[in-house]
Amino acid sequence: MYTGNPDVPDDVFSDVLKQLSVFVHTKVMPRELEIMSTDAIPADLRAQAADMGLFGYAIPQEWGGLGLDLVQDAEFAMELGYTSLSLRSMFGTNNGIAGQVLVGFGTDEQKARWLPGIASGDVVASFALTEPGAGSNPAGLKTAAKPDGDGWIINGTKQYITNATEAGLFVVFARTARASATSTGIAVFLVPGDAAGITVGSKDAKMGQEGSRTADVAFTDVRVGPEALVGGDGDIGYRAAMTSLARGRIHMAALAVGSAQRALDESVAYAATATQGGTPIGDFQLVQAMIADQQTGVLAGRALAREAARLYVTGEDRRIAPSAAKLFCTEMAGKNADLAVQVHGGAGYMREVAVERIYRDVRLMRLYEGTSEIQRLIIGGGLVRQAQRSAS
Repeated sequence: MYTGNPDVPDDVFSDVLKQLSVFVHTKVMPRELEIMSTDAIPADLRAQAADMGLFGYAIPQEWGGLGLDLVQDAEFAMELGYTSLSLRSMFGTNNGIAGQVLVGFGTDEQKARWLPGIASGDVVASFALTEPGAGSNPAGLKTAAKPDGDGWIINGTKQYITNATEAGLFVVFARTARASATSTGIAVFLVPGDAAGITVGSKDAKMGQEGSRTADVAFTDVRVGPEALVGGDGDIGYRAAMTSLARGRIHMAALAVGSAQRALDESVAYAATATQGGTPIGDFQLVQAMIADQQTGVLAGRALAREAARLYVTGEDRRIAPSAAKLFCTEMAGKNADLAVQVHGGAGYMREVAVERIYRDVRLMRLYEGTSEIQRLIIGGGLVRQAQRSAS
């Protein structure tokens, strides 16, 4: 049973959430076109985000963060999803898949070394897992770490790494041994962004989410000391990746709900005012049907994201529910964005109309933190295995 976050009581969290909502609606939304056209988050918005503690909202308070749990994180994500997704991308990895590896698996020394800077935004962390030939399934990793004295030498190439161009820390997953019946052979390392042998490629040109930055990263004979091995364990990487990704999937589900809500709101506002033959298009039943489908998707997605977050925090389900939420909510957001463009007609295809940007932005959600296809395998396979265990 979820009884709340003792570190951030409900009344405190309510005030923090209101501050975030005001920031999103009054500071970020008026500059969405600027972010899109310049393909960058303005420096003053970044500074405001850092001052509000957004780079560390999910980092424990003892390390300088706000200490929100995943139930509260999901509410944050719904607010952040309402505007340009690149804003969240700026600090999402610090709070999510990279920062949570340290929170969940790092030693006290590693946490003390890195988490305060991550929480303040002085350090931008990148989650270096995906690579050519190994995307949604970490078991296919080719990047290798070989022992070198008391340290390690890392070689390999990572792909589509968020914030790589600004990273002060790469959380790097690498194979230390062949997989066996008792070991995955995957470890995770904390590699400073200025380490010798790291080459960051040029910023990727993407379909959407202008303002977010991804790039390839090559590690060529990058030497790290023993303090870089997360948890001091050469076989912790696969579990750390799966745990961090499962948590991230719930965050992504809630983020998708926020984007779907924005698409719905834009549709309703347009339908209420735009006319066809002198009649508001919102009076047409087929337009109302599209809006009804959008609203139904948002309500279902919000309930599912919140329930998955609750189940994760209580420990009742940290595998199937995160995948189910991520699958449904990101697919729903794509459908809502498509319907929003349809409601707008030709106007919805114009570059400076919000629903056109949302349509492009949300497409990525069905890919990262594990594709929709991977989520289906996790859900279906997990349920079958549960039944098989019960039967035996």
